[in-house]
Amino acid sequence: MGDYVTILITRSADVLRRVEAVVASVIDSVSKNEPPILVSHNRTTWNNISFDPSKGLVMNYSPSVKTIRLNSANSAQKFALTMKVLSKVHQLVRTDTFCTKRELYYQDVKLFPGQSTLDDIVDDVACMLQVPRWNLHILATSKGLVAGDLFFTSGDGEHIDCSSTGTGVLIPNHVQGISNLQTEAEFVLVVEKDATFQLLLDQKLRQYVGPHILITGKGFPDVNTRLFVRLLWQHFRLPTLCLVDADPHGLEIMSTYKYGSKAQSFEANHLTVPSLRWLGILPSEVQRLIPSTNGLMQLTERDIKKANELLTRPYLSAQPLWKTEIEYLIKTKMKAEIQCLSQIAIDFLSNIYLPNKIRNSSWL
Repeated sequence: MGDYVTILITRSADVLRRVEAVVASVIDSVSKNEPPILVSHNRTTWNNISFDPSKGLVMNYSPSVKTIRLNSANSAQKFALTMKVLSKVHQLVRTDTFCTKRELYYQDVKLFPGQSTLDDIVDDVACMLQVPRWNLHILATSKGLVAGDLFFTSGDGEHIDCSSTGTGVLIPNHVQGISNLQTEAEFVLVVEKDATFQLLLDQKLRQYVGPHILITGKGFPDVNTRLFVRLLWQHFRLPTLCLVDADPHGLEIMSTYKYGSKAQSFEANHLTVPSLRWLGILPSEVQRLIPSTNGLMQLTERDIKKANELLTRPYLSAQPLWKTEIEYLIKTKMKAEIQCLSQIAIDFLSNIYLPNKIRNSSWL
C-alpha cells in the first residue's frame, strides 16, 4: 500500500486557505440547518499505518477517518475546542507569529480540560489540514539536549556552540528556524536518558571515540528532539547510533527515532531516521557483560506485554535481528539499564564499551 504524503507547505497563504475552507464548511452546514462535522484521519489505529523502509511508519493513502460532531454529546466540547484552535492557527499564521502549546494552554487554562487535550487537538488539526504541525505556528516545548561538535544559528539569530557546554544545550523550540549548521563530527549518538548523557559529558567521551554529536530526548523523545535528529541526518548524512536500556521501553524509544510513531505517522517524512542503528545495550550481551544478576531486573508483566506488542510492529519484518533480541528478552525475562555497566568499572561505558562497539561497527 502507498503512504499518505504530508505536504510541506511553505506559503502561509496555503495554510490560511485550508483553515478557511474548514470554517466555510461548518458555516455552510449551519446555513442548511445541518449539524456541522469536522473530519480528520484517524491517528490511533494501526489499520491506517503501513511500513516503508525508506520512511518508517506512514499513514495509508486512504485511511479511515474520525468525525467530531457538534450535535453529539460525546464530541461537542471537542468540536468547540477544535474550532478555537483553528481560529488561533489562523491568527498566528496571518500575523507570522509563533507560540508554544504550553503558552496557548495558559492563555485560557479554564477552556481546556488539560494540556494533553490541547496537544491532541493540535495534532488532529495538523492531520485534518494535511500540514506538518510546525506550519500551524504552534510549537512544542523542547526538553531534549545536544552537546558535542556542532555549531548552528537559532531562529532568533543566536549563534550556538554545542562544544562549549558541560551540561548540554536545550534543543530550540523552532527547529525549522535553525541555519548555518557546521560540524566535524564523525557520527551522532542518541542516548535514552539524561543521566547517561551527563555521564558521557563528565567522562569526556570525545577523548575515547573522537568528534561526535551527543543527543538525549530525556526518555521518550519529544517532537523537537526527533525533528532535530532528522535535521542533522538530512544535513550531514552522518551515521546515527542509538544507546538505550535493554528493555522494552528502550526498544520503543529507539524505534520511535528510527521509524516514528503511530500518532505522528502523517509526519513521518520529517521525524524519522530510517538509517539509525541500534548500538546497545543489546539484551543478548547483558549477561555476558554482567555475569552477576545484581545489576539485572526481572521483566514486569507490563514489560512482557510491551515486548510481545513490539513483535507485532510492521517494521519487525525488516529487522530480523531486532526480533531475535526481543525474543531473547522475553525468554530470559531479564532487563538491564545502561547504568548497570558502571558496576564493572565507573568509566566502562565511555572508556571500553562504546569505543569498542563503535570501532568494530558492532551495531544492528
